[in-house]
Amino acid sequence: MLKKLALWALFIVLLVALFYRDELQYGWMQASGQISILMKVADVEDVLESPTMPDSLKDRIRLIEEIKQYGVDSLGLNPSDNYTTFYDQHGKPILWVITAAPRYKLEAREWKFPIIGAFPYKGFFDEDKAKVEESTLVKAGYDTDINQVSAWSTLGYLKDPILSSMLYRSEGSLANLILHELTHGTLFVKGNLELNENLASFVGDWGAVRFLTQKYGADSEQLRRYEFSKKYNDAYAQHVLRGATQLDSLYATFADQKKEVRKDTLKRNLIRRIVNSADTLLGGKVSFTTSRDSTSRADTTRRPVEKPETKLPNNAYFVGYKTYKSKQNEFRQEFVNKFGGDFKKYMAYLKEKYPSL
Repeated sequence: MLKKLALWALFIVLLVALFYRDELQYGWMQASGQISILMKVADVEDVLESPTMPDSLKDRIRLIEEIKQYGVDSLGLNPSDNYTTFYDQHGKPILWVITAAPRYKLEAREWKFPIIGAFPYKGFFDEDKAKVEESTLVKAGYDTDINQVSAWSTLGYLKDPILSSMLYRSEGSLANLILHELTHGTLFVKGNLELNENLASFVGDWGAVRFLTQKYGADSEQLRRYEFSKKYNDAYAQHVLRGATQLDSLYATFADQKKEVRKDTLKRNLIRRIVNSADTLLGGKVSFTTSRDSTSRADTTRRPVEKPETKLPNNAYFVGYKTYKSKQNEFRQEFVNKFGGDFKKYMAYLKEKYPSL
């Protein structure tokens, strides 16, 4: 009897391995990349005592500790051991994330994984493997976008380290990033990344303003710089989201368009108009960028930079903004109207409302 049960168990294991072969291979690759980083981390206490670490960077590490404590005490985020270790990147990127969308549809291509659910992006600790994946997607007819990522969350399963690149951020950008990632470790709904990323973006943004106000003062240079950046980035995100709505409307007419050349022309012309009209945001001249250097998480919101346009953005670019920025007003209105500015009560409500991993 035991022998028969063992054979059945072996059969089930082999069946699962066969069915999830690609996912298991990818999971092993990601685990290997994560482990290789965790094997090289140092305790923050040791880094702070190191005579070779500049005092300015030590101050940034202490600032991360303050931001983390603020998130727990004032925002109701879960306490964790995250950011108690440090990883030196030696100036090199370590993670690349790919997003993809159909050629004539603003819908994220999803990758499904056991336990954690579906994700509209795929990360790689090896740039060459990321490029191979991107090439495969392009051949399959997808629009793609690939970006470097400056932080990620393991949702509490591992101890997320401070990455050396974080220490060169401004105070506001650093607060936003840390609070964003800690939100993922507090609340993460399986199979609903748009909700997860929009919530984390809202908490990171709102929390950063409050943290800067509390630490540096309402008239501080740190807060002024962050709010100026936030005003522009909010306007830029809304412009991209309006462009996404226009593209959705255009693609809805493509059922009557039989020639792909005609579709591509209409698509390209509309995207060019969206790009050109961004020049008037807040009265300044800017350009869209399809840069592969992301300034926030797989967390992967792209921001405009002052440099010549290299190529037009595509559907994957617009989908990225829908994933991270499309529900900001919903969270803001719910928070203000129902909870009157008490963020700990709001976070407690969200924890109860949404089942988290």
